[in-house]
Amino acid sequence: MCTVTPLAAAFVFSVTLPQNACMTLVVNLFGPRRKSVFSRAGLILILALSLPSFACQSGTVANLPVEKTPANEPVPIYGYEVVHTWPHDSNAYTQGLVFHDGKLMESTGQEGRSSLRRVELETGKVLQKVDVPRPYFGEGITLLKGKIYQLTWQHQLGFIYEAWTFEKIGQFNYQGEGWGLTNDGQSLILSDGTNRIRFLDPDNFQVLKTIAVFDGSMPVIEINELEYVQGEVFANIWHADRIARIDPQTGRIVGWIDLTGLLARGEVHDEEAVLNGIAYDETNGRLFVTGKLWPKLFEIRVTRK
Repeated sequence: MCTVTPLAAAFVFSVTLPQNACMTLVVNLFGPRRKSVFSRAGLILILALSLPSFACQSGTVANLPVEKTPANEPVPIYGYEVVHTWPHDSNAYTQGLVFHDGKLMESTGQEGRSSLRRVELETGKVLQKVDVPRPYFGEGITLLKGKIYQLTWQHQLGFIYEAWTFEKIGQFNYQGEGWGLTNDGQSLILSDGTNRIRFLDPDNFQVLKTIAVFDGSMPVIEINELEYVQGEVFANIWHADRIARIDPQTGRIVGWIDLTGLLARGEVHDEEAVLNGIAYDETNGRLFVTGKLWPKLFEIRVTRK
């Protein structure tokens, strides 16, 4: 069964754009326009709707990575098999997820409820936690060279923690909003809700390069939580039940992973309880996904449709 990209439209925000944002910020017309229930207003429609199509494939593939797609061919859409299911804190507004040394590290959001956590995979038990103070809204995290970097949503401020103790050892600034964060072993990789992804120097936080993410000729907007997986950037798309596979050199979408039906209907009731959170166990090749306020976390295997 084939799926398509959501209908999308573009709007002008009544906010100042980062210096390196070369195109207008855009958000989905037909989904909620909020990172929380109190945000995103004052938008003006400027672009027409568009609807690209995709080609489907049959068969099964081994788990990651899946093969590259030539630029002139339709982007493939992949399905999934659930390998394991584990409990997840249904009060955790998941904004970032990392797997390391057999445990999960998780960033949760919402003002007054944001935190950095170390979580036991098998039980969902919170083993270690540090709260993010008001007025900050926690966002994506990544672990690089013994340090955890955590974004905040609208304050253009990130926090740095020692990975084992969670002691706060510094902070950093960036332009625009903070949504998702990962790394390629050298650079911090940051999304801000547009179709732009920035690569930052972890020593001075200067922008090393920026890529624009496109599915064919269509900009892919509302790029959220990120995970670097065997040379690709995997990305949640806010309010979409699928993960984008992004070429970090070109910004081109090289595949979609359709996770429709992963969580059964009725297991969540909040409209913001959306798919968000990707973690990769590099040692064992395991891929984990969850969502905001979800009661479950899943290990999945990618399959061809």
